[in-house]
Order: sequence, then structure tokens, then C-alpha cells
Amino acid sequence: MDINKQLEIIKRGAVGIISEGELRKRLEEKRQLRVKVGFDPTTADIHLGHTVLLRKMRQFQDLGHKVIFLIGDFTGRIGDPSGRSQIRKQLTKEEVKINAATYKKQVSKIVDMKKISIIFNSEWFERMSALEFGELLTHYTVTRVLERDDFSNRLKENKPLYMSELVYPILQGYDSVMLKSDIEIGGTDQIFNLLVGRDLQKDFGQPPQVVMTMPLLEGTDGVQKMSKSFGNYIGINESPKEMFGKIMSISDTLMLKYYELLTDADLTQVEAMHPKEAKMKLAQNIITQYHNKDVSEKERIEFERVFSAKETPSDMAEYRAKAKETIVTVLLNSGLVKSGNEARRLIKQGAVIFENSKISQDNFVVDKEGVLKAGSHRFLKVII
Repeated sequence: MDINKQLEIIKRGAVGIISEGELRKRLEEKRQLRVKVGFDPTTADIHLGHTVLLRKMRQFQDLGHKVIFLIGDFTGRIGDPSGRSQIRKQLTKEEVKINAATYKKQVSKIVDMKKISIIFNSEWFERMSALEFGELLTHYTVTRVLERDDFSNRLKENKPLYMSELVYPILQGYDSVMLKSDIEIGGTDQIFNLLVGRDLQKDFGQPPQVVMTMPLLEGTDGVQKMSKSFGNYIGINESPKEMFGKIMSISDTLMLKYYELLTDADLTQVEAMHPKEAKMKLAQNIITQYHNKDVSEKERIEFERVFSAKETPSDMAEYRAKAKETIVTVLLNSGLVKSGNEARRLIKQGAVIFENSKISQDNFVVDKEGVLKAGSHRFLKVII
């Protein structure tokens, strides 16, 4: 494929490339480039925010390059400090192992598993002696590490900054040395770690990798980056109904960003559509990717029936409530919400409705049968 066309595909949605000139030179070599993308398996589920990088991996695969999916099973037990105001919770080896196993299955929905190399960084870090580790640290200075905004801000605010966090960027950078990567892709919050990889490669006598940053995808709230901890995520393993409802709840402005980063749709055509129709097609597009086209069409019809005709869903889940259960208990035990905090937040927002009446108190007692609605797209038939 023509170099300019390759660059057009690679640059779609990217925030920055360091440097585009270096990338062009490597593409002109007409060889299979080694493209590194690293994930620390700190949670079991992959959401649409993660897929921004995964889709870019697939594009490199389709262009004939070798994609290396690096699972940070060692670094994941330390915890990436990027964008954090406090240290991450330390995970056990077993927790990371379980999460990593789920990643493989979920990633297969996006990338071609026959053309990908899956590598764990414990392969080299668990074999590294204390002396070798000390030698590695001599390749980077504390001064450089403290240039990070999140680190310097913590020091200014007298917040703890742990040695494990200072070391993390060096470990991630050393992964690039071990893999001899030509390109590394990461989120904008990873820019410092990616640049450390360039520096270490030069120190170890390797050509420095091209660094490519992708934007962080905001979640359904349109404010915070998509994350399970913020409760604003859309998981790729969620039911089609849940995915459709969540996508329809995002703002029109955010919808265009979702199109750019999560689909291959022509953005000019999208901008010419009515926002509601565009959002419907976005939901169908994404559900088709992770389920299938027939399911996406079925969910569109059901969504229009429920929300345009103001009807209730035809296939609501049922929950048998015990006598005098509170609304929070019903929401939580039925699985309609993930936590008590989420239930109370929805109630405070006026987003919990029972038998067409808004619930304003979290101690409301459900003492009769009826339809319970949480948010804009979650329904439940309560049976006493």
C-alpha cells in the first residue's frame, strides 16, 4: 500500500506521533515493523476505552506489521502511577493471572489472534537478579523521573510518592528494549512512560521506537475517562441491550469522538446525519462488532419501541423481592446496579422510577409488585 495511504490510516484518531518523520522512514523500509502495545491486567474486563488501542493494533496488523500484545503481569503487580494522585492497590500474582486469561479471550474480538504475539513481561523481570535490576536503574535519573507532572504535583501537595512508582516507568521502558519495538502505542496519559522507552533503547544501542499516543475515551458521563471505578464504562462483554442503552445516553459531541475512535465510518457522512439517527447507527455498529448484526438490529427495534413509544421492554428480567426490602437492596440484589453507591447516586439524580413514580429516598420500601427502572435503559419486573 502507498506510504501516504498507510499514514492516513495510522494517524486516524491519534493525538501525537514522535515523530512522524521517523515513522515515514520506517514505513519506507518496507519491512514488517514491530508494534508494541502493553496492558497491565489490573481488572478482568475490557471496555470500549481499551479498544481504542486494540483497534489501532488491528489496523497495523491489516497493514502487514507484527503486533506484540505485551501483558504486564509483572508490572501489573506494582501498579502504573500514570495520572494517579495516590498509589494503586497492589495485586497478587494470582489476581493478575486470572485477569490476564480473560484479556486474551476479549482481545480476540478485535485483533487477529493468528497474527499477534502475546508476551508476558514476567519472562524477563522474574529472572532478573538484584544486581541486574540495580544496573538497569543506572540508565535513568531521579531528576528525569520527577519531571512528570503527576509526580511533581504530589510532592508539592506533600502526598506520598513511593519508590515502586518511581521505578515503574523504567520497567515499562525496558519492555521496549527487550522487544526491540519499532513503534509503541499508548494513551495520552502514558506519554512519559513511552518516551522512557525511547531513551532506554538509545542507551542500549537500539534505534528509538516511534511513540504514538491515542486519546483517552470519556465514559458515558462525558467527563471522566472511561473506567470501572467511575461507573461510566461500556464493557465489550456486556449484553447488547445494556450496550445499546448506554451508547444512546452519551452526548452528541461525544458521539462523534466515539465514531472516530471506535468505528471505521466516514465522519463526513456521520456529521450529515440527524444526531439521533447517527447515535442509533453508532450503537448498531459497535454491537455488531462485539455481537452480530442481527442482534444489533433487534436491539434498535426494541429501543425504539420502548423509548419512542414509551413502552416497557418485552423481555424484562424478574426479581422476587422479600417483604419490606428497600429500593437500594432490590437494585443491588437484582443486579440492576453494581454497587450500593451507584444505587444511591441514581436515586439522588432522580433516575430511579418505580411504577411511574420517581424514588427520592434510599430507604424507600418496595411493598408491591411493579416495574422498576434505573437510569434510561435498565428495567426490572419486581415480584413480591
